[in-house]
Amino acid sequence: MLHVTKLAVGVRDIDHLRDLQAERLRDIGRLFHRTRNFPRRRSEIIAGGSMYWVIGGTMMARQRILDIVEDQRPDQSACASFILDPDIVPLAGRPTRAFQGWRYLEPEAAPADMPSIGAILGLDSLPDSLRYELQALCLL
Repeated sequence: MLHVTKLAVGVRDIDHLRDLQAERLRDIGRLFHRTRNFPRRRSEIIAGGSMYWVIGGTMMARQRILDIVEDQRPDQSACASFILDPDIVPLAGRPTRAFQGWRYLEPEAAPADMPSIGAILGLDSLPDSLRYELQALCLL
């Protein structure tokens, strides 16, 4: 497995990325990111790899890469499209220098996913019945 990093140019934060992608999904019907160069290590990437988005100089989110296909831009020039899972996973974050295009990212170098608030507070270990009661009381 292998990941890819990409700068999210013009994106302010994770919510903005979600909004932009939701609009693209509504308008086009599929979620993808086009790039000029087709990755030589495609098979490693689609075997569970993710697109790690760099937003404002920090690696902040990731999306699973479902496939990488040859594509064409609206001007008919050849390109590659990373087909993305719509689920955006927040990351613990890691400062990242600016670069052009995309870069391979080895799994051991990838930042960890952001733990859920329940995991941080220890709520995930509560019995289900107690969690349901706390939710019913609007305490969770």
